[in-house]
Amino acid sequence: MLCVCLAAGSKVMLSAGKGTSAKGKAVFEETCAVCHNPDSDEKKMGPGLKGLFKKDKLTNGKKPTDASVKGQIDEGGRGMPAYKDMLSDPEKDDLIAYLKTL
Repeated sequence: MLCVCLAAGSKVMLSAGKGTSAKGKAVFEETCAVCHNPDSDEKKMGPGLKGLFKKDKLTNGKKPTDASVKGQIDEGGRGMPAYKDMLSDPEKDDLIAYLKTL
């Protein structure tokens, strides 16, 4: 994680943009597994996420990219809660790294 110190003495935390799938698996199991299957396309409460980044489009119609998946995590929708303030940016990076392994 990068820390940038500003002239006023405050700090801004920036995500390095790369997560680790092992940490992301833990985030998934704690946060997402209640509603999503990681190992199949079968719907639980939300869609199964197997092969998520290999799909042509997400359920919202967008192409699965880091940005679109992060947007879905942040904003939620269609019954999914918004995780913008519930997960840190590094946790989201880790989660996305894990989702790419499915």
